[in-house]
Amino acid sequence: MAKKHILVVDDEEDILELVRYNLEREGFHVLCAASGEEALRIAAETSLDIIILDLMLSGIDGLEVTRRLKKSSRTQFIPIVMLTAKGEESDIVTGLELGADDYVTKPFSPRVLTARIRAVVRRLEKDRDAPERTITLPHLTIDLARRAAAVDGRRVELTFTEFEVLSFLAKRPGWVFTRTQIVDAVRGDHYPVTDRSVDVQIVGLRRKLDPYGHCIETVRGVGYRFAELE
Repeated sequence: MAKKHILVVDDEEDILELVRYNLEREGFHVLCAASGEEALRIAAETSLDIIILDLMLSGIDGLEVTRRLKKSSRTQFIPIVMLTAKGEESDIVTGLELGADDYVTKPFSPRVLTARIRAVVRRLEKDRDAPERTITLPHLTIDLARRAAAVDGRRVELTFTEFEVLSFLAKRPGWVFTRTQIVDAVRGDHYPVTDRSVDVQIVGLRRKLDPYGHCIETVRGVGYRFAELE
């Protein structure tokens, strides 16, 4: 894995130093910013691979930083991993819907954070290199061209919407998506469907993917993700 450039943004000096030390020890090149304003400046001037962003910043907060990064053609494709305090479910949902890619709650283990960052890197490299016609995961194959899914070689009959939801989640195993993101990806922006409708599709998918239905995980208060199966 090539050396990745990471920007860590947090207004607590102790956390900045802790994250910087652990990521550099793991072979990453690390830049630090203590404010949203500084983060935006660095992101505009530097080539970055990932941004680790605290949501609770003084001045320009993490959500506004995310919004501005995703609006800029220079920075819109940089993955963002949010650092959040426990209980900030609404902020997590908002951040994901603004375009953040993942989140880690405080207090966190540096080893867990490093593992999540490496997972983001793997997903990005896999997305870049893999063809889009077929999704192949342990126990599951999804043929996008034929709109066919199979579990351990056994064809699974899915409705149109179930197939779209499954394909969307399975393209990025481990990534958390809100119900709104799922609806927008499957039907387009502003499709009039409720959160409950998404939940019903997930229940149907879990039943049809048996015995691997558990691979579609509920992230409480946020949404769903497809587990990274071994």
